[in-house]
Amino acid sequence: MFDRDEEWNISFAGCGFRSMYHLGAASCLLERAPHLVHGASKICGASSGCLVAAALTVGIPIEDFSADVLTLAQEARRHPLGVLRPTFRMLHMVRDSLLDKLPADAHLRASGRLCVSLTRLSDRQNVLVSQFHSREELIQALMCSCFFPVYCGFIPPSYHGVRYLDGALSDNMPLSERRNTITVAPFSGESDICPREGTFNFFEVHYGNVSIQVNTGNVHRICTSFLPPGPETLAEICHNGYTDALHFLRERGDLLGTRRLPENLPAGIRKGEADERQQVTGRIIDVDVDLRPPGHVELRRRRPRQVCAFGKVN
Repeated sequence: MFDRDEEWNISFAGCGFRSMYHLGAASCLLERAPHLVHGASKICGASSGCLVAAALTVGIPIEDFSADVLTLAQEARRHPLGVLRPTFRMLHMVRDSLLDKLPADAHLRASGRLCVSLTRLSDRQNVLVSQFHSREELIQALMCSCFFPVYCGFIPPSYHGVRYLDGALSDNMPLSERRNTITVAPFSGESDICPREGTFNFFEVHYGNVSIQVNTGNVHRICTSFLPPGPETLAEICHNGYTDALHFLRERGDLLGTRRLPENLPAGIRKGEADERQQVTGRIIDVDVDLRPPGHVELRRRRPRQVCAFGKVN
């Protein structure tokens, strides 16, 4: 049981392009219960989850992160081979984004609070890193945690002279064994914040400390983690993350020190709640989506009064 008298952590599972789910969930927590984020002892993550964790610990705006995810997805979809085409350099784009957005003192802000999951190449053992002596060292740790073999290339990056693979391969939910860790995953299962299928499921698998129910919904979610869906679907994923985090706060509101949310969310959300939620998620998806025949997609910075929220493009 969650106890606010003790230290608590937040852990984000690796999920590729479904990190949009994390951005929706993080936005909800920042909006409804900011003390959960700002007061967390450690904010952890593996693979794409560590990028969200890094954004929260160093203060990168959620909407800036979401714009990069949308741009990366657009680039991946430009070619029939998608992320597997030889000229697509996913980690290069991630690195460029980190160089552009991480503040000069990012390593100071992250040290002791950000926890990054890595998988050592030599023995496949998990390594958790939370101390960074320079901005470049922080970037290298994040790059190592995101390196999925073949998908991201064939030569793993190194950290302190040691080569590492994607952290999700050994521990996809860092510190999940601690009772005061709030776990976030875009796959239906036993995580604190995750999709709810609405039906009882006897079968589940545990991969990298993440509980994943065996159902068609999760098969689709796993596929779209590696193969980026269109911008409307990414916006819907973001919306789902916000809604599921809202469920979590509603159910655990008394324990977490947040105001009690209405019991009829989200199926019968009151208009005021829906409008507020749309405004918040609209700020996350901070781009226009321009659909041009035949199937060309262009993402650009949005005009002030236009938002893309909850799977709808305005």
